[in-house]
Amino acid sequence: MLADLPVPALLEELAAPRPVPGAGSALAAALATAAAVVQMAARLSEESWPGAAGIAAQAESLRGRATELIDADADAFRKALEARADPAADPSAERRDFALGQATAAAAEPPLALARVAVDLAELCRETAARGAPVAHADVAAAAALAAGVARGARELVAVNLTALPGDPRVEEARTLAAAAESAAAAASRA
Repeated sequence: MLADLPVPALLEELAAPRPVPGAGSALAAALATAAAVVQMAARLSEESWPGAAGIAAQAESLRGRATELIDADADAFRKALEARADPAADPSAERRDFALGQATAAAAEPPLALARVAVDLAELCRETAARGAPVAHADVAAAAALAAGVARGARELVAVNLTALPGDPRVEEARTLAAAAESAAAAASRA
């Protein structure tokens, strides 16, 4: 499992000359890292902020969700590539096209989930920046910027996986989530 690898090994996997793991796994790892930073900032704020322990717990939960998406994205993308590469999987062109469409659409789900987690983290950053210890403000602002960047990247992955499905509401949801993460990150930076 990718999420169990030490950071240098994960980076080697991401740098390897093969399509999986790809950007989705990298984005998930970055978001898990940002969540860990918010967790640290909240823990540093426990003496001066009564709600800090709850924020730390939420950040830990988001870190776990992002970590799970490292492998989920790689698995879904691998299945989509396998469906595309195996034209003999089903002799019926219609069924083969349907299976390929299903696998490609399924590959959009982990990045969409990642965008949702990114928004949650960016909003947590906004709250932590406003109430947390001043010593961690820059860390929280940086984590918020990472969350917004992850949401933008996830938006792109969702869109590319769903290009064959015009009008798919998940593309618009990804756009909306990216905008919400950007807004929350900007607020965290100004706090």
